[in-house]
Amino acid sequence: MDNARMPSEDPPSPSQHTQSPHTQSPYPSAPAPRWRARPEAPGETEAVRGVNLAAFPTAAEADLVDALRGDPAWVPGLSLVAEAPDGTVVGHALLTRCRVGGAEALALAPVAVAPGHQRGGAGTAVVRAALDAARALGEDLVVVLGHPGYYPRFGFAPASGFGVRAPFDVPDGALMALRLQPDGPAAPTGVIQYAAPFGV
Repeated sequence: MDNARMPSEDPPSPSQHTQSPHTQSPYPSAPAPRWRARPEAPGETEAVRGVNLAAFPTAAEADLVDALRGDPAWVPGLSLVAEAPDGTVVGHALLTRCRVGGAEALALAPVAVAPGHQRGGAGTAVVRAALDAARALGEDLVVVLGHPGYYPRFGFAPASGFGVRAPFDVPDGALMALRLQPDGPAAPTGVIQYAAPFGV
């Protein structure tokens, strides 16, 4: 896994600060209503692949999504898209099953926005929708490897504060975690076991 799986979306804001790892930040104010974030619909596989191909310099992320579709880690309802007013799919966020210390968790990767629609809130909208969908399913711990200036807006904080570690070397601030059910039972700790298609 490498930093290419960080989102190609909004740059970090100087006003954003990392929160305590055991508190959940409120979401930012809603982006412009031009983005409709929703679950991926049947028949949109190629549209999602196209967004990932356009957003990243190689086909690695698009191929990862395709491989995860046939893996037990795929969770129905947790592949979300951002739709432009004309109905075009311009953003994508995917949550798949991973394990932390042997217990179930979710990994957020990849997050992609088509180049012509970046820095306009589409990524924020689709990530928020993905996290809301996971919360509604009763999921709790989510991990992400990404830009430490971007993900804290959703409540993510350094995973080390949760006792969560990657199975590879990574800067402390780049690996983050979020609890969707902060008042529930204690979240698992330990090393992340990603789904096989991640190759780690």
